[in-house]
Amino acid sequence: MANDSTDPTGGRAAGLGSARRGVDEWRMERVTALALLPLSLWLIVSLVALGSADRAAFVGWLGRPLPAFLIILTLIFSFRHAALGLQVVIEDYVHSGWKIPLLIAARLSCFAVGAAGVLATLAIALHR
Repeated sequence: MANDSTDPTGGRAAGLGSARRGVDEWRMERVTALALLPLSLWLIVSLVALGSADRAAFVGWLGRPLPAFLIILTLIFSFRHAALGLQVVIEDYVHSGWKIPLLIAARLSCFAVGAAGVLATLAIALHR
């Protein structure tokens, strides 16, 4: 069947690149999702506990090393997961010249918003 006359490649690989990259991205999506499960649960419980706290109490809480570190991890994993998800959607549904610019815009915007969140967390945590 490999040399079937209806097979345009003659049974050879079509030269579309390695499937390894896709597997690594799929795996990274699962890793970020698994990391976000306990981080999201912790964040929800923490924010509910701080529900009626004023700004000073929140800044005091965020000024402690563990909450600041966990918030930063949550931001990093959240925006990495979002970037991977947007990449999949764009690759699957955009079939025009807009694909590459949209991929770049999605990745850059996820990085920019995630970095802004990390910097804001550090600014609050270090300058209370």
